[in-house]
Amino acid sequence: MDPLRILMITAEYAPIAKTGGLADMVAGLCDRLSASGHDVRVVIPRYRGLEGPGDPAAAMKLYAFAASGISPVALNGTYPAYEILCSSEDTRPEIYQLDAPDFFSGSTIYGGGNTEALRFALLSHAALELCRQLNWAPHIVHCHDWHASLAPLLLKTQRPYEPVFGLANSVLTIHNIGYQGVFTAALADELGLVETGALIADDEPVPQTLNFLRTGIAAADALTTVSPTHASEILTPAYGKGLDDLLRQRRNRLVGILNGVDYSRWDPASDHLLPHTYSVRDTGGKRVCRTELITRSGLSEAGNLPILGMVSRLAAQKGIDLVLEALPAFLRNNSCRAVILGEGDKPYADALQELADEMPDRIAFIPAHSEALARLIFAGSDAFLVPSLYEPCGLTQMYALRYGSVPIVRDTGGLHDTVSHFDPPSGTGTGSVFRDADSGGLGWAISEVLAWYQQPSAWQRLRHNGMTQDFSWTHQAPHYLALYRRLSGLDPEPA
Repeated sequence: MDPLRILMITAEYAPIAKTGGLADMVAGLCDRLSASGHDVRVVIPRYRGLEGPGDPAAAMKLYAFAASGISPVALNGTYPAYEILCSSEDTRPEIYQLDAPDFFSGSTIYGGGNTEALRFALLSHAALELCRQLNWAPHIVHCHDWHASLAPLLLKTQRPYEPVFGLANSVLTIHNIGYQGVFTAALADELGLVETGALIADDEPVPQTLNFLRTGIAAADALTTVSPTHASEILTPAYGKGLDDLLRQRRNRLVGILNGVDYSRWDPASDHLLPHTYSVRDTGGKRVCRTELITRSGLSEAGNLPILGMVSRLAAQKGIDLVLEALPAFLRNNSCRAVILGEGDKPYADALQELADEMPDRIAFIPAHSEALARLIFAGSDAFLVPSLYEPCGLTQMYALRYGSVPIVRDTGGLHDTVSHFDPPSGTGTGSVFRDADSGGLGWAISEVLAWYQQPSAWQRLRHNGMTQDFSWTHQAPHYLALYRRLSGLDPEPA
């Protein structure tokens, strides 16, 4: 098979810039595609405000590239200069960073407000300009989430008269339909587009506004989301977040492809951030990690009680309300311990802190973003909470499985596709799965885990089932390649 030329446009890429699963997914897919011989180029912003000592981006060797000039996007009435920096030519995939200090110089990846529209409009412009400067003709322009959703429209309008885009087809992956990039329509003329009418829609969810994700869905040659079940869910009003009608119109362009895990980065047998490594064949190191987690969290030791872990953005989508309603009863009757790590909405952080203050020996809440601590929670916990109201895919439950922490999940999206409820008599299943998005459902699922934990042989089987699951990109990347080749006319067979 001839190699493909694939341009990736994304706001995040692990470990350079990461807030969650988007960064891990794009990095894992790109690594696998590149290892398979394809020419993959990644374009991300250079977040200057994040480049402190020890930051992965600070250690990355970058070189100025010719694709530089004046921004086509106006910021405060001016058109600031920008340039593109590239990684060493020895790096595969090749990574390019859009260096535009006037746009990307804050202390966080996402800044909020209307300026976000301008920042990420420039990202799409600059990514396509890079192709022109390189005279590099991509087969596929793969855009991720609303941040890159103007690129399909730009490509569609430029393809007829730009030879470098003559072979190009666009793919838009919807990682989280709850975040659409909605802004005031007054910004339209500042986004560097010849025609802005396509950006402004009169229909729902919000009439007479700019909706980046809606624009990308309407313009892309193909649409994907990150699990098969979620691809069906977003066609319904309950999950489509106001875009379900448009998605139903384009359903023949939509496919759900489950996210993968890069086990070279996420494996307790080789994870250098753990106090002790372990594997499915020898789980002794997990006990060391459990002891370390108890010590670092300030919990009281309880050898016959499971530790429930959670690593999550603190948002309604993640089921934090369910945790606050269901978990306290189990803590108060001394049935388990809990460690929760995450940042997000202040009311949730305050409520979790109040619970931790009430029972400091039974629950620890750490309001931070720390990959090292997250990995310790995966390794040191016995079970792992993912009670999301909706979950396009989720990666934490897949990490938990590999690290031997039994996932407690709601039956939705990618959680449905990756975790099956354990049946002790047959020994099949990998976790505890509940259906209803309420505290009763989560409480039942936790009770199931508590009962299994008291049965050593059943627990050992359950943990073994999880640790031997394989969600590697070796299995998932070929689905993207099949889609790419079909779009490029290189493979007429369906993916």
